[in-house]
Amino acid sequence: DILRDNLAINTSILEACRKPWALGFAPDPRLTVSEWSDRHRVLSTKASAEPGRWRTSRTPYLREVMDSLSPSSPVQRVVVMFAAQTGKTECLLNWMGYSIDLAPAPFLLVQPRVEDAKKYSRQRIDPMIEATEVLRSKVSERRARDAGNTVFQKEFPGGLLSLTGANSGAGLRSMPARYLALDEVDAYKPDVDEEGDPIALAEARTSTFVRRKIALTSTPTIEGRSKIASEYAESDQSVYLVPCPDCGEHQFLEWKNLHWESDEKGVALPETARLACVSCGVLIPEHKKTWMLANGMWVARVPELSKRVRGFHLNALYAPLGWTSWAELVREWMKAQGNQDLLRT
Repeated sequence: DILRDNLAINTSILEACRKPWALGFAPDPRLTVSEWSDRHRVLSTKASAEPGRWRTSRTPYLREVMDSLSPSSPVQRVVVMFAAQTGKTECLLNWMGYSIDLAPAPFLLVQPRVEDAKKYSRQRIDPMIEATEVLRSKVSERRARDAGNTVFQKEFPGGLLSLTGANSGAGLRSMPARYLALDEVDAYKPDVDEEGDPIALAEARTSTFVRRKIALTSTPTIEGRSKIASEYAESDQSVYLVPCPDCGEHQFLEWKNLHWESDEKGVALPETARLACVSCGVLIPEHKKTWMLANGMWVARVPELSKRVRGFHLNALYAPLGWTSWAELVREWMKAQGNQDLLRT
């Protein structure tokens, strides 16, 4: 009887250990981050202006950015220098959700300040988990006494998501991480607790992981002092080229090519904003942008670095229809004339 009981106990222990061990030794899934997002991600009514199923086709320029963060990609470092409100935050959230669901490992997310990390957790991560079924089943509901799911820490099978601020040396030293997301790096202070650069401190947490992934995102700030611009300069410097609807020439959208009319009194008419093709000169109306984005492509200026460090640059002219419009950008531009602070923004 004793032998039979011991055998039954050992069998139960082995069975309990089998699945975690199998998960640990299983290869990373072949599904990419964008494919996972299209299949599973749901945008919450609490955190999105366009709630419902995630569609990468809405922001097609994000596909290659997200897929560079997939385990199947050899890239270890991804730099995202985007204008505000163009989707870079959703990129990080999709990567985070993918990791929780399919490629669990220690994940460290760094915001400029601890307070920013707290807001990000409550306003972006919690709603994503709540709205996305495959995540809701793996991350327990946050309760006051639940140490597995707090504002700064989310446990899930095979991994842990930890959030901290770049102003906290202790937080940056808190844990080793296979995945590291550094968000809005231009808002980081150059030194934290007299321990040095917060980016370097956070990156040291990934040093023991051969297949690590590091993502840095930000809107650029002051030329010559921008961290994200410096990181982008060390990448393959990819730009998103879109075709002209008339001649088909692929080109990078630039502010200098945006034109608008004025009335008889010389007052600007933002609603007339059109983009001049650099090849044929035709003035392209904004409603053609959906087609242009869908047929665009990322092109690296330093392709020899593409397998190691991808860098993606996008300005606000690329924002999908329904987001920041060309007319709005013209209004902001006209309003900023003569005001250095507004021009800088």
